[in-house]
Amino acid sequence: MKQKFNVITSTCVPLPLENVDTDQIIPARFLKATTREERFFGDNLFRDWRYKADGSLNKDFVLNDPTYSGCILVAGKNFGSGSSREHAAWAIAGYGFRVVISSFFADIHKNNELNNFVLPVVVSESFLAELFESIRKNPKTEVEVDLPNQTVTNKATGKSEHFEINGYKKHCLMNGLDDIDFLVQNQKKTELWEQQRK
Repeated sequence: MKQKFNVITSTCVPLPLENVDTDQIIPARFLKATTREERFFGDNLFRDWRYKADGSLNKDFVLNDPTYSGCILVAGKNFGSGSSREHAAWAIAGYGFRVVISSFFADIHKNNELNNFVLPVVVSESFLAELFESIRKNPKTEVEVDLPNQTVTNKATGKSEHFEINGYKKHCLMNGLDDIDFLVQNQKKTELWEQQRK
């Protein structure tokens, strides 16, 4: 979903598990889907954790716990490892998450999130641990993610960290552009450059 980014302030959904791979984010059987509907993939985010084998709701899984809500997912170290399936990013975006915070992302998954207007924010392990603790103490804890200034702030403690992002991807997120939109927007500049090169 193309949405412009600026400053996002939200409560969070905590997933304090390390090495969450793309098969856990969206199981392989959903890769055969013939739809790209965000709702379809969002409904099946963490499918095998959200539902029991008989199809009933797993009330112990965090996405099924009404205590937690918001458009920020706070995840453990090494989020999005495993296969390079873009469907994992589709599922995260389709569920409604706009930001994922972790201390480490698998590179391909990180780029897939950026390409699907989900902002992956890398923080230190100490900041992540403090964030999990704040959310545990108070599920209404808010986090502010400021893309223009590249900062993430735990509103419960007031502590902030700076995060890195590729300049091109930052521009695209802030302007609601995918790669094709960016090329179309710069078509005249490209044509002028080509004429000058002749």
